[in-house]
Amino acid sequence: VIVFVIAPFLDVFKRSFTTAVTGDYAGLQNYKTIFENQAFLIAVSNTIRFTLVCIPLLVLIGFLIAFPLSRLKSAGLIKSIYLFPLAMPTATIVMVWKMFFYRQGFLNLFLSKVGEWSGLWGEVHTDYLGTETAFWVLVFSYIWKNTGYTVVLWLAGILAIPEGQIEAAKVDGAGSMRRIIYIILPNLKGTLYTIVILSFLNSFKIYREAYLVAGAYPHKSIYLLQHTFNNWFVNLEFDKMAAAAVCTGAFLLVAILVLQKMWDREI
Repeated sequence: VIVFVIAPFLDVFKRSFTTAVTGDYAGLQNYKTIFENQAFLIAVSNTIRFTLVCIPLLVLIGFLIAFPLSRLKSAGLIKSIYLFPLAMPTATIVMVWKMFFYRQGFLNLFLSKVGEWSGLWGEVHTDYLGTETAFWVLVFSYIWKNTGYTVVLWLAGILAIPEGQIEAAKVDGAGSMRRIIYIILPNLKGTLYTIVILSFLNSFKIYREAYLVAGAYPHKSIYLLQHTFNNWFVNLEFDKMAAAAVCTGAFLLVAILVLQKMWDREI
């Protein structure tokens, strides 16, 4: 950890106060530059928005799938199926999304057929990746790919709950909803914390999908922090990259510490 994480980060921290070419001390100029950069501010806004939308959806969808599965004897086999998206190469997934969502893609063909059959509308040629809809395509891609491991984590937590507690609640007359609220969910706080942290970190890794789908300069709604880093790297603007990396790392650390504090207080 020291060699591959801490030492390189300290070097980046030092570079954030120097110029890219000469290495001269620049003070806080690099930080001032990135916070005045419109592309960086858009990327920060989109990344935060993406995280706030995806994490609650992923946590909820994962639980709604995992809870019924926990009652099935074949849950182990089904878990393996849900993990399959994680094993698929990102490039393959992106190719499917392109075939599905581009202007002449399967979705538009399907909607055109429905419109023709029902007479409610004509041909549909919506460019989903070139409009605000691109954000929701990216959200769908993230949830589809990450639901599997979320379901597995929820299942592990649910199956670890002592069966005696649930049986005692049944004997006391607690219905299914009351057992979920007062028995199952309180026992899943640790699992929920793990899922939220992993989902939070993974939401910062969606760049591969966004980049392969729409390139280095996608629609404004899916222009993320990683796009900014990539474009600065191509232009050799290492001073701005270093300052932005320090700010991003500090934000992630603070967010995780705040979540840890909240969970410790609740438990």
